[in-house]
Amino acid sequence: MLKITAFNGSPKGKKSATHIMVEEFLAGASQAGAEVENILLAKRKIKHCLGCFSCWTKHLGKCVIKDDMADLLVKLKNSDIVVFATPLYIDNVSGILKVFMDRSIPLGTPYFEKDEQGEYRHGDREGYSASFERVPKLVIISNAGFPEQSHFQVLSLLMKRVARNLHSEVIAEIYRGQGPFLLAPVKELLPVIEKYKTLLRQAGHELVTDLRLTGDTKKALNEPLVPHDMYIYHVTKYWDYAIKSNDR
Repeated sequence: MLKITAFNGSPKGKKSATHIMVEEFLAGASQAGAEVENILLAKRKIKHCLGCFSCWTKHLGKCVIKDDMADLLVKLKNSDIVVFATPLYIDNVSGILKVFMDRSIPLGTPYFEKDEQGEYRHGDREGYSASFERVPKLVIISNAGFPEQSHFQVLSLLMKRVARNLHSEVIAEIYRGQGPFLLAPVKELLPVIEKYKTLLRQAGHELVTDLRLTGDTKKALNEPLVPHDMYIYHVTKYWDYAIKSNDR
C-alpha cells in the first residue's frame, strides 16, 4: 500500500486554505487505496536548526535538539510520497515549513557527490536510502492571495532543488492563485469551489494510480477560479470591511 504523508506548513492549521487543498488531495489518494496522513506542523514542536553539524560529526544522523523532528523524519523516510504544503509567503514557503526543511539535514552527510547533471550535492546518510525501500517522491501544494499562477515561479524552482538535495524528484505541483476563495463564505462561489475540490480529489487519485497527473488535470487545476477582476473586487471589498470593522 502506498504511504503518503503531508507536512502542512500553514500557521493557520485547519483554518487555512492550504489545509482544504491537502485534505481534498489526500481524500482522493485514500479513495485510490493509499494510506494517508496530514501533519500540521503548526501543532508540532520544531526548533530552529543550530547549524552545529553534530548530526554529521558526533551523533551521526541524529539531531542534538530534543523536539518533534526525530519522529517527523521517520515519517518522512517511511513514506512513498511526501507532500510539502504551504501558503505562499513572499514568493516562498512559510517559516514553519522552512524550519522543518532546515532540520532535515540529518538525512545527509558532509561529503560531496555529483548528481546526474554533474553538479555537486551532499550525499545521503548511509542507511537512509539503503535501509529504507524507497526515497519519497515529492508533491508540492500551495496557494496564494494573488490571482495569477505566475507567483509560484520561485517556489517551483526551490522545491525542485529541495527534491534534488533529497535525492528525489517532484512528481506533481498543485498551485492555487485566488487561494482565499477556498475559505470565502460567498454563496455564488460554492459551485466553483466544489468543482475545484473535485479536481483535487482527482489529482490525489491519479497520483496513487499513475504517479503523475494527466495533462488535462494539470491544465484544469491551473485555471482561475473566477476572472481576475471579479477576484480583485471581492478581495478589496473584504479588506474594506475588515478595516472598517476594526475602526469601530
